[in-house]
This record gives sequence, C-alpha cells and structure tokens, in this order.
Amino acid sequence: MYNQLQFTPSHELVEQYAPLVKRIAQHLMARLPASVQLDDLIQSGMIGLLEAASKYDMSKGASFETYAGIRIRGAIIDEVRRGDWTPRSVHRNGRRVAEAMRQVESREGRDASDREVADELGISLSEYHGLLQDSMEARLFSVDELTDESDEGAVLQFEGDELSPSDAVSQDAFRSALVAAIGDLPEKERLVLALYYDEELNLKEIGSILGVSESRVSQIHSQAALRLRSRLKGWN
Repeated sequence: MYNQLQFTPSHELVEQYAPLVKRIAQHLMARLPASVQLDDLIQSGMIGLLEAASKYDMSKGASFETYAGIRIRGAIIDEVRRGDWTPRSVHRNGRRVAEAMRQVESREGRDASDREVADELGISLSEYHGLLQDSMEARLFSVDELTDESDEGAVLQFEGDELSPSDAVSQDAFRSALVAAIGDLPEKERLVLALYYDEELNLKEIGSILGVSESRVSQIHSQAALRLRSRLKGWN
C-alpha cells in the first residue's frame, strides 16, 4: 500500500499515509509512560508527515514511506522531548546513579553491582531499585532514537547539507562509542537491550525468558541506560 506513490497533492498524501502515522505512534507509545496520550503523538506525527510531503523529491531514489516514516518518528520524539514530562527529581536521581556507577567502576576496575551502587549512594538496595524503576518509567531510551544506516541514507539524500562535516564525524564517532559501550555492558543488561530493541519484546515477555519479574526487567533496562550514561559522560 505504502510503496506505490504517484504525484499527488499534499492533502491526498496526508490521507493516504495517516495509517502510517498511527502505526508509528502506537509503536512509540509502548515505550512511554501511561501519562502520554496517543492522540498527542499522532498529532505530532501528522506534522512530520506534512513536512515529509512538502520536502519529498521522488527523483532522489528513496521511497516516500521510508522518508515519511523517519520524519514522522522524529517529529513525535521531538514533541516528547519538548514536553519533558519527567519530574526534575527523576533527572537528578538518574545523574546521581550514573555518577555513583562511574565512581565504583573507576575504583574497582569492573562492572559495578547493584549493592555497590546502592552503598555508594548511601541508600538501601530496595531504594536503589526504586530509583531505577522511576528512571525506566520516565525514559525514552536514546538507542531507540537512533536510525539504522538505511534510514540515514534516505534522509541524507534529501538533507545532506544540513550536517556540517565536523558534525557528521562527531555523530559517527559517538555511534561507534555507543556501540562499544553497549558491547561492554554486563551480559544480562546486553540481553535485555537486545530483546527490547532488536526483538521488540515487551518487559513481560522478556521477564518470561529470563525467569524474572517484569519490574526486575525494568530495573535492569534502566540500569543499563544509566551505566551507558556514566561511561559516555564525555559526550554531549
């Protein structure tokens, strides 16, 4: 349905590809807290679709579905960022956890355990797990915002002049650093990220595979994200 595109007015494109907006919004909705409304995501995605319709050039080679999907997804994520529904205390505690991890790992020369991070923070293990749970519920994880190389190619066919050479080099360097940091995570954290982002399983399904509760999967996911933050501290 989405692969066949003729030269049509923008209002016809919007009508034709509205189901794509809803599908992408529903996919992202599964990664967000219940306080975020699907209608708000769809509204933002429609803005992305309108931008795609106005900028798309068929002669550049990429399909409209690919290009529009990137625009829609980006518009939704930008709106979530602008909304910043995360309480400041959650941001603050996330920074505290990441710094505690960094301190322990710098001192010990290995992955920091839950107990060690809790001790570094001067809190109980259950309190530490509560901080991880809060962080997970407030997180649209950065790995989920990255497009793959084929997606990037589609965008750059149209917008290659928007990134300066130095920005492009910096982006590539960060991606390499992120991939390396993910590869160095503890095995269980790597597995949770792979199942969540690559296999697109939900937390309950991952818990069944690992034999742990859904809340424990949430904690592991959040801990992986904060460990990456601590190890990539030098990057903006």
